[in-house]
Amino acid sequence: MVRILFPLAALALLVLIPLGQGNYIIYVMTSWLMFSIAAMGLNLTLGYAGQISLAQASFMGIGAYITALLTLAGYHWVVGWVAAMGACFGIGLLLGYPALRVQHHFLAFVTLAFNTLVFLVLRNEEWLTGGNHGLVGMPRPSFFGISTGKNLEFYYFVLVLFVISAAVFYWIVNSPWGRAFKALRENPVRAESLGVDTRRITLLAFAIGSAFGGGAGAIMSPLVQFIEPGSFALVHSLKILLMVVVGGAGLFYGPMLGAAVVILLPEFLRFTEGYYLMIYAALVIVLMVYSPTGLIGLGTKLWQQIRPQSEVRKDMSKGAQL
Repeated sequence: MVRILFPLAALALLVLIPLGQGNYIIYVMTSWLMFSIAAMGLNLTLGYAGQISLAQASFMGIGAYITALLTLAGYHWVVGWVAAMGACFGIGLLLGYPALRVQHHFLAFVTLAFNTLVFLVLRNEEWLTGGNHGLVGMPRPSFFGISTGKNLEFYYFVLVLFVISAAVFYWIVNSPWGRAFKALRENPVRAESLGVDTRRITLLAFAIGSAFGGGAGAIMSPLVQFIEPGSFALVHSLKILLMVVVGGAGLFYGPMLGAAVVILLPEFLRFTEGYYLMIYAALVIVLMVYSPTGLIGLGTKLWQQIRPQSEVRKDMSKGAQL
């Protein structure tokens, strides 16, 4: 029952929060939803398949530029969205096939190099990407005469995409694929001995996670209506990685909570003026020291301490013995 009521209550809250808010608050909330989708993809790769990727921002960049180019050429946003996710899925397969010969921290170096390569291509190929000047003026889509031009309208549009992405993510992690991802993360040797094709499953997780990044990038294009290479540099891949780790890698709500901390918490700390970044960094460090499993892991530990524990009689601790 709680599994049904909690997401429904959270969805109702997300529907009501932006009402009466200014454009900036709505923009920040929309950014949180967008980065949550990107973090879901990385959570699939890192939290469930156990592989470190530092290229999620580059897949966002690929998705954003594909969507921008198509919408500026007159195509509907949905065409750009589908093309972005499809291209990122294909690129994830092409990159992952050779990269997964070297896993874990070696894979991190390969994806780091790929992120740098994408950034250089976006910056130097001015004929296609506009170079450092970027692309501007991407239109916000309309559906059956309903416009998403205003910030509040676009927020609800992104909220629908967020719910769809979360539903797909939930289906994946609870499918046989998801169980194979978890088995691969926990013990690759045992998973392979049980008949799991570890290479194929890892490659699938990486490609699907990349597609989520491309979908988030497709949202960024009409959200900010201006994209440039610096928005997809390595520092942004690290920021998405921080979202997954802070929220709780390998947990369904982890990327959403982590994205809220990374995107929303600095806004709440702005009253400290020049000290807010130092306070924010200190809070993240303390969290990682005392709860490596993230905020959800910390909440679970606190709940277990508060919840009354049933005690077993000392004379029965080993069971009844005749």
